[in-house]
Amino acid sequence: MIAGGDGRPMFEGLKVVDMTSVVFGPYATQILADFGAEVIKVEGPTGDAYRYGAKPAKTAGMGPGFIALNRGKKSVVLDLKDEADKAVMRSLLAEADVFIHNVRAEPVERLGFGYEAVRALNPGIIYVHCVGFGSGGPYGGLQAYDDVIQAATGTASLLPRVDGDPRYRYLPSLIADKVAGLHAAYATMAAIVHRLRTGEGQFVEMPMFESFTSFMMKEHLDGMTFDPPNAAAGYARQVDPDRQPFPTKDGWISIVPYTLPQFPKVVALLGDPELAGEERFGDLRGIAAATAELYRRMAQLTPAKTTAEWLDVLRPHNVPCMPATDIDDVPGDPHLAAVGFFEMSEHPSEGLLRQMREPSSFTGWSARSLGHAPLLGEHTGEFRKG
Repeated sequence: MIAGGDGRPMFEGLKVVDMTSVVFGPYATQILADFGAEVIKVEGPTGDAYRYGAKPAKTAGMGPGFIALNRGKKSVVLDLKDEADKAVMRSLLAEADVFIHNVRAEPVERLGFGYEAVRALNPGIIYVHCVGFGSGGPYGGLQAYDDVIQAATGTASLLPRVDGDPRYRYLPSLIADKVAGLHAAYATMAAIVHRLRTGEGQFVEMPMFESFTSFMMKEHLDGMTFDPPNAAAGYARQVDPDRQPFPTKDGWISIVPYTLPQFPKVVALLGDPELAGEERFGDLRGIAAATAELYRRMAQLTPAKTTAEWLDVLRPHNVPCMPATDIDDVPGDPHLAAVGFFEMSEHPSEGLLRQMREPSSFTGWSARSLGHAPLLGEHTGEFRKG
């Protein structure tokens, strides 16, 4: 079923029926498609809502976010309230290795595609249910979107700890959706390995709330790791208001004195060896007590030179540093160009596109050229019999 070590895609021959929409599930299945799986995206007559993004597209239903998350998939339009289309869906599932969806449990049961019904069609199937909240808790069955999960996990409370503005705010990224999508991808891969080892399919529930809580609390559980707690939640290094990009003569720079002895070293390199040489900084406890002061002094010193000049000063001394780049400038980054991260390709309907390749690399497989996101229903005819 799955080939590897011969230059072929690792998931070649794996068939995935994907009934997810928006970001969480489609990100997971895009990863599977990148590794060679045949992903059949089942959409209702109006299509995945994320097709219709805020940014203009040449073709209706081909928004940039949809294109990024659905490359290499096939689109099949089925109305699962129609008996003939239900029969097509059952035939797809009977031959599938994986079925992944984000329809709530009650509606999918009513449609006839709950786990037990699908397992009766295909006992070896891996059935992955992407949900907002785990079914075992009081939030089970509630709807969830990225904003809701950022709020519920305490993520919206972090920026106030940094800047003192008491308003709870979302991080400007669909970070909860994307993290949950990564969790769903590797949970699916784990279930595939289990089936290779045992021959058994299984039901996998992938809750967004629990996934993102795990992700955020790896560092932010902090003092509440212990019982009784020895400090509040919130990793101090990440909510330090002084630990931010520093202004330069022509922009901004990230400078990270990661170990305590680096703090006075960096301050000296930036132009204040007198402060750096004070006796109190001969002791790690003295440096630790003065990190906020040292960060503030760094911010006072960095405007003296350009970002490029500071890189020339700091890098020979192995001080971690990078320009703070405007997001509009990332596609032109010289490192990303050298490693071929962005790939230009011609979409059949949308014209020239910039896409991001799968970032990992393997000695046993070279990533193929990226596939295209499908038009709504583009492949329906392939799967209708007669």
